[in-house]
Amino acid sequence: MKTWQSILFGILLGLLFSGAILLIIAPPRGKPIELSPLPTPAPLVVYITGEVIHPGVYSLPRLSRVSNAIEAAGGLQPDADQSAVNLAARLLDGEKIVVPKINEPGTGSVAITPQIGQPNSQTGFATPSIENPLNLNTATLEEFDLLPGIGPTRSADIVAYRTQHGSFKTIDEIMQVSGIGQTTFDRIKDLIYVDATQ
Repeated sequence: MKTWQSILFGILLGLLFSGAILLIIAPPRGKPIELSPLPTPAPLVVYITGEVIHPGVYSLPRLSRVSNAIEAAGGLQPDADQSAVNLAARLLDGEKIVVPKINEPGTGSVAITPQIGQPNSQTGFATPSIENPLNLNTATLEEFDLLPGIGPTRSADIVAYRTQHGSFKTIDEIMQVSGIGQTTFDRIKDLIYVDATQ
């Protein structure tokens, strides 16, 4: 190798080495990325009453179950009918849990709203009853499906009718929906209602 080539090669090596040292010892530029912690989900708020030690309103973590609400309320009274309440049911915000006495008429209930009764074990939605009828103007497909004689197809027809024509004015207007006649209406008329303000 010629002398001038050796000198040039040495200079290049020196520059590379110096640059590497500068990169290593130079302080980092810019601000480090700060990761914010994930927001903590809001707790569930449920009301538990009946045969529990301390009835009341309790805040529970998301994904809690009825058994967690009973535990928060201090446990069951000695005469509580534990078999009347589904201890494994997952809670929803705003639910009401009623733990009845043994041999007390009726069963325990978990109600999502005052208009809805006991939840269906398969869907999680409350089953309409005379005491807790279904609001035709706010019910979902799944809730309509819980009415006797109303399946998924008819539920979709009810929602489509409501979307096209607006809120129901009276309960018998549901007979305007294709496939719902007098016989079906007679089966469900005590299980539905219309809120004129909606």
